[in-house]
Amino acid sequence: MPRTDRDTLDALFTAAYGELRRLAAQVRRDHPTATINPTALVHEAWEKLARSPDFEVTSPLHFRRIAARAMRQVLVEAARQRHAAKRGGRDTALVTFDDELSPAIGNAADVLALDAAMADLARLAPRQAAVVEARYFGGLSVEEVAESLTISEATVLRDWRAARAWLATELGAAAR
Repeated sequence: MPRTDRDTLDALFTAAYGELRRLAAQVRRDHPTATINPTALVHEAWEKLARSPDFEVTSPLHFRRIAARAMRQVLVEAARQRHAAKRGGRDTALVTFDDELSPAIGNAADVLALDAAMADLARLAPRQAAVVEARYFGGLSVEEVAESLTISEATVLRDWRAARAWLATELGAAAR
C-alpha cells in the first residue's frame, strides 16, 4: 500500500484536531490524576503518527481510528512510566464501559490492565477489539464505527455489548 504523504496527514490532523482534543479532554475529566494533559495527549499521538513507518489513510474516519489507537498507546506508555515508579502494591482495576462512553480509569494499573485485556480481546475477537478501540478511545459513534469497519450498525452494537461484557469479566478477574 502506498504511504499517505505528510501534507495529507497534516490536513487530516488539522481537520480532526478539535475532535481529538475533545476526546483527550474527556480522558482528563474522567481521570483527573492523569499526568498528561489533553493538548499533550493529542500532540504526542500526532508525533507517534508522524514517526510511524508506511501506513495508508483511506478516509478522515479511518484517520480518527488510527489516531485513537495512537492516543491509546500514548496513555499506556504514560501509565507504564507512572506504574514503574510505583512498583510494589497491587492496585484494583477500575475501568468501566457505559453506553455514554464515559471511561472511569482509576490509576496507571487500570490503564495497563485495560491494555492487556484489549490485547487478549484482539487475539480472540479482532473485530470486537476494533469496535471497542474506535468507540472507547476514538469516541466514534455506532454509525461511524459501522462505516469504518464496513459492517452493520446492529453488528457494531452486538460486538460492543459482547466486548464490554468480556472486558468487564477480564478486568474483574484481574482485580482479584
